[in-house]
Amino acid sequence: MKTLNKISQANITPAKALELLKAGNTRFVDNLRLNRNLLQMVNDTSDGQWPMAAIVSCMDSRTSAELIFDQGLGDIFSIRLAGGVISDNVLGSLEYACKIAGSKFIVVLGHTKCGAIKGACDAVELGNLTGLLNKIAPAVFAEKTIQTERNSHNSKFVEAVNHLHIERSVQAIMEQSNILRDMIQKGEVGIIGAVYDVETGIVAFKEHTLILENNKSAEPATTAVAV
Repeated sequence: MKTLNKISQANITPAKALELLKAGNTRFVDNLRLNRNLLQMVNDTSDGQWPMAAIVSCMDSRTSAELIFDQGLGDIFSIRLAGGVISDNVLGSLEYACKIAGSKFIVVLGHTKCGAIKGACDAVELGNLTGLLNKIAPAVFAEKTIQTERNSHNSKFVEAVNHLHIERSVQAIMEQSNILRDMIQKGEVGIIGAVYDVETGIVAFKEHTLILENNKSAEPATTAVAV
């Protein structure tokens, strides 16, 4: 498996980047990960990096994007923090990844049984964590389909909030970054929300959140497929 370089990165379209990520997750689930010479990749990337995509995900120890999408050194930017919340720092990181470093795709990756989502559902307050959970709270308030047991003990409520939070995060990127919105609307970069299942390893791409090739969305799909 060759390491990405400036030329190979330039030849990857946003649609192709998504295809590669989906194929990588399928390999991960099937335990057929590519054989990589990691030391060679260290050498290949010593003078620069040309990742094809940027993944915003949770800090959860089970959600390493490189493993989940079967990617090697230099293939993706991985932005990880509790709950995968969108902040100025995250937006700045994404702007660097896409505008400066040439990445072609953004994935907002949540996961099932997320502790940060549960904390927000319970309105937990704890030092600096309070401010972080407050960024998830709007999704808690926006969830209207479940009226009883609206707390972390109700797994259906937690997952409903999780899905809303991911969708709102995609929307926040579009609304709060003029640079990224312009690139996405021009078809230079694509974006989608997704959920990683900690029980199966499958990434379910939320196709209704996909913005690709001048705002054209793909047909709905719920699981990663081989491409």
